Order: sequence, then C-alpha cells, then structure tokens
Amino acid sequence: MTPRCISFDIFGTVLDWRRGLSEALSACGHDLVGEAFDRIVDRQGELERAPPFRSYREITALSLVEVCALDRGRADAIAENLGNWPAFPDAAAALRRLMKLAPCVAMTNSDRSHGAQAQAALGFELSAWICAEEVRLYKPDPRFFGAVAARLGAKPGPDWWHVSAYADYDLRSASSLGLTTVFVVRPHARPGPADHRVADLAELAALLGA
Repeated sequence: MTPRCISFDIFGTVLDWRRGLSEALSACGHDLVGEAFDRIVDRQGELERAPPFRSYREITALSLVEVCALDRGRADAIAENLGNWPAFPDAAAALRRLMKLAPCVAMTNSDRSHGAQAQAALGFELSAWICAEEVRLYKPDPRFFGAVAARLGAKPGPDWWHVSAYADYDLRSASSLGLTTVFVVRPHARPGPADHRVADLAELAALLGA
C-alpha cells in the first residue's frame, strides 16, 4: 500500500540523539558512559508523564541536572540547542525522496524551536512539524496521534505509516490505532513488533519505491 501520510519520530530516528547528547556533554567536561543515556531517557519519560506540562527544553535540562549532576546553566544551554544535533547520514536524502511520495510529518516530543533548528540543518522543511509543545502531550500517549490526525485532517489507519526507532515511545501506540509501523534499527533503539523493519531511512525509501 502506498502511504497517504508518513510520520516520523525525530530524536533517535532522524537526528542522532545519543551522539548529539554525548558531544554536548563532552563539551562540558562530562562523559556519557554506561547506562547514563538510558537513565536520561527514562527520567525524561517520567517527567513527561508528571503534571504540570513542561516544555521539552525544561524536561531535558532537569534530566541532565538529576542524572549527570550538570549545573542548571549548562543543562539549559544544551536543552536549548537540541535541534542542532547531527542528523543520521541517510536522513536528509531519504526524506527528500519520501516527500515526493507522500507528506512527511515530524511527530516529536520536542519544542517548536527545536523544529526550526532541525529543519534548518536538514536544509528543507518537512510537510509539518507537530511537537509536544504544540499539542501539550508527550508520546506514547495515544492522544498525541489524535491531535496529529486532527491537525492533518487524517484518519488513523494502515495508509498512515509511522516510523521510529522506539517501540516503547511510538510503535506500540501507533499499532494500537491501526497505523502501519516501521522500526528503524538505529545504534540506540528500543525494538518491538512492527510491520516493517529497516536499517535506515534510505531502506524505507527503497521499500516504498521513492
């Protein structure tokens, strides 16, 4: 089936989340070692679920203070610039190919400012950048998908493909709503059941004949 819409997780799927954070911490004299990255991700998930709603910039800064003992000023500087982290080498060219086939939409636990940074780095804008700051929800809350559907005028179903390296944050909820799911095998990924499994976005473009 040719997708009517393709939505993408961004951090960890399009942008190299672990590399970006590692380099940012290294510039502050901190090393991202052992299970620190997973502890940061898990702490962010806890903060995302806890009221009141916080921006992703604030959540990232808090997680770095708590897990890495970073001072708040440095943590906030890192959190402000997340969208400038490097994209995976395959991402930009593959997204350009896929956008010729169907609208490609960012569906991301991040802020609007991160979207401006990331799209500037890619060199083009995606069909839409729909983020937690806008919908006031964080994945894996399935209501995030409902908010995206309302924004796009789309109905969840198999002709909506959702692409992510994270089964826990994305693919489980997407599958429960009847979307076609694509798991991307990134260096840091959290695998789970998916309709398709690809090594990178270039393989996804080839799969769809883009």
